[in-house]
Amino acid sequence: MHGSRIAAVGHYQPARILTNRDLAGMVDTSDEWITSRVGIRTRHIAGPDEPVDELAAHAAAKALAAAGLLPGDIDLILVATSTAIDRSPNMAARVADRLGVPSPAAMDINVVCAGFTHALATADHTVRAGAATRALVVGADKMSDVADWTDRSTCVLVGDGAGAAVVEAAEEPGIGPVLWGSVPGMGRAVRIEGSPPRFAQEGQSVYRWATTQLPPVARAACERAGLAPADLAAVITHQANLRIIEPLAEKIGAVNAVVARDVTESGNTSAASIPLAFSKLVEQGAISTGDAVLLFGFGGNLSYAGQVVRCP
Repeated sequence: MHGSRIAAVGHYQPARILTNRDLAGMVDTSDEWITSRVGIRTRHIAGPDEPVDELAAHAAAKALAAAGLLPGDIDLILVATSTAIDRSPNMAARVADRLGVPSPAAMDINVVCAGFTHALATADHTVRAGAATRALVVGADKMSDVADWTDRSTCVLVGDGAGAAVVEAAEEPGIGPVLWGSVPGMGRAVRIEGSPPRFAQEGQSVYRWATTQLPPVARAACERAGLAPADLAAVITHQANLRIIEPLAEKIGAVNAVVARDVTESGNTSAASIPLAFSKLVEQGAISTGDAVLLFGFGGNLSYAGQVVRCP
């Protein structure tokens, strides 16, 4: 085999929906204030009995079923998350236990909002190196656990959920070369710190970085895949804020692409946001098998990672 491909995707969101009107009863805000600044209208919130690994396992099970595979077919599980409360067992091992995967390599990857694209690249490299044949790659976060529900600038952003992809060896590569990096000197612009941990960010700094510094990086990820931005059928960036997503997509130059805007109904789900939006576009028929799709994550640590993949 000469590469790897995404065989299937899946997603999961908790049943409870928190609206902007609900938030207006909790902090000094309004539907107009939230939608005009970040474009979010609703978000899904997990209950106290819905841990991160449960969200992840639901999404992974759907991806596994869509690929027509059994748990025993998987030999690598990577879970991208920054909201795991316990250190061990890690989320990947817990997902393996929930699904009945017998003996996988099981690792968590914490690159916050860029976690899924980092994990996808890691799975691609591992499969191409022959160290795994089929991997479950999951992005799952329970941001409601780390939200400061008294801070109107951040609590209005967050949601909970998970998305997953099955990655397997392929003769024709379906996952393009990754372009990744970080800006460590600005790493604290997005943070989950303290005891208990709380999410905070320097919103204007993140906005300027994402809309001015990242478009050339995203275009370079397309070049590594041998494509022009106009060849893309879809652009799926981290679902941070509509005022970041739309300018970033426009500056990339993907004039023929569907632009994922799942942030409006899901909020910022951190590592879950890209696979969640990807799975929804596939489910809705907005993109078709073989379409070129740019996945581009960015956020905490001021890390970024992007690659062009082929739609399963």
